Amino acid sequence: MLRSMDSAVSGLQMQQKWMDVIGNNIANVSTPGFKSSSLNFAQLFAQTLYGGGAPAGNLGGTNPQQIGLGVGIGSITQNQAAGTLQQTGNPTDLAITGNGYFLLNMNGQGTGYTRVGDFTQDGVGNLVEGATGFKVQGWMATNGVLPTSETQSNLSGITIPNNQSIPPHATANMSFTGNLNVADSLQATPPKIQVPFQAYDSLGNPLNLICTFQATAGTPGSWTWTLSDPSSAGVAGLPATAPSGTITFSSSGAYSTPATNPTFTMSPKDGSSAQTVTLNFKSMTQYAAADAPTPGTQDGYGTGTLDGLTIDKSGVITGSFTNGQSQTLGQVAVATFANPQGLVQQGQDIYTAGPNSGLPQVLVAGTSGAGAIQSSALEGSNVDLAKQFTDMIAAERGFQANGQVITTSDQMLQTLVQLGQ
Repeated sequence: MLRSMDSAVSGLQMQQKWMDVIGNNIANVSTPGFKSSSLNFAQLFAQTLYGGGAPAGNLGGTNPQQIGLGVGIGSITQNQAAGTLQQTGNPTDLAITGNGYFLLNMNGQGTGYTRVGDFTQDGVGNLVEGATGFKVQGWMATNGVLPTSETQSNLSGITIPNNQSIPPHATANMSFTGNLNVADSLQATPPKIQVPFQAYDSLGNPLNLICTFQATAGTPGSWTWTLSDPSSAGVAGLPATAPSGTITFSSSGAYSTPATNPTFTMSPKDGSSAQTVTLNFKSMTQYAAADAPTPGTQDGYGTGTLDGLTIDKSGVITGSFTNGQSQTLGQVAVATFANPQGLVQQGQDIYTAGPNSGLPQVLVAGTSGAGAIQSSALEGSNVDLAKQFTDMIAAERGFQANGQVITTSDQMLQTLVQLGQ
């Protein structure tokens, strides 16, 4: 009689543990990146009344006779399926659309792994996990260039100072585009077409220059160009003889010569280094249309400070600067495991590697089975409320049924005691 009560007590305990798991799942239905758990029951050992017998002669075999002694926990497993992405608008909020975990330096407690990329920058620019302050791991770029080999051995914390600046770059290449009117060459004194443009010296100072185009009278397709400095002080430091040259166009109006782009040298008078600039006129045309030459592109710029961040699908962090330039600053790493269910929960949605998880494989997002990174989003909980409510009803009924077994067993014991009175 006591066996039934002991079994029922174990049933009550296990149904309660199942409710504990269900309650935790429901409590975290709105927790970003939360992975729901499920409890699986397993029968406890059984008492053997008869071990069974093998067939012998004309007699058949007999099966063993055993009575189970209750229920226990077979396993508690986590559902590692991805949750729905939730847009946040914050570029440092990251989600992984597939397999993988972000890596965190847990301040002397080893490496943590998380699916919740609620990252932010601290006061000195470290990219950290918002709730704990643990530093996000990845690879830092040097002068805009990431390491050629991105492995676990060269991981580091990602630090992007908020006042980070990008040094100036002296103009080395300047292009022009637009049209020169073929009719100008038919005039006795062709007009001078002036195109102001700006270059930068090695200190980041803007230098104002003018390129003047003039058709060769009576020679359609031939033009001269001349550079000048509009400042009375000659700040740009052009040579005493103004840089000049000739460009020609074919009968179809396309650029023809020179094949090699011309160059000129200037020595700005503000203490910056002398610089050689290459001019490119090859995008210009000569059609029967209005004169409309314009500056194209030039590769110089002044100094700039960090103005914003973007993070792409492979985790590359690109900074945009106030001078219009952009530069690669770092890259967020991800790790995958052969058995993610073997990871050990440490709270705050952070895991550590466990004996049965396998070793972490540190990867670039979107490669070798690792999922891509989605910026400005967080992964939602994967709790299925409909299933949790269904499981809750089943747990409640199981608890009631085990309680009824205890009540019935107690009544049977009372009847047995009364027989002896």
